[in-house]
Amino acid sequence: MLKERQEIIDLCLNYPGAYEDYPFHDPNWCVMRHKGTKKTFAYIYEREGHLWVNVKCDPQWRDFWRSTYAAVTAGWHQNKEHWNTVILDGSIPDKDIKRMILESYDLITGKIRS
Repeated sequence: MLKERQEIIDLCLNYPGAYEDYPFHDPNWCVMRHKGTKKTFAYIYEREGHLWVNVKCDPQWRDFWRSTYAAVTAGWHQNKEHWNTVILDGSIPDKDIKRMILESYDLITGKIRS
């Protein structure tokens, strides 16, 4: 079960060109970016006793994820139309967490997967 910060960072680092960044000078906030564009596809941080991951999302999928899982909410401190927050409280299957992170990566790199 994905619940640890390093597990999420390692998952993100598996994507081509991905790197971790700490632009806020706060070790709680890890930002996952793409080397080519410097665009962000995940914000990883701890809040309220859980690990939270903000991911970019296609507005067509945004409401699906939010209605499917109570632990997926509008992006905390982000544009609510294009970002979701995924709270890793154990209620979301790993396959769906991985899918949301990959979809976020694909959005910033312009990849289309079926």
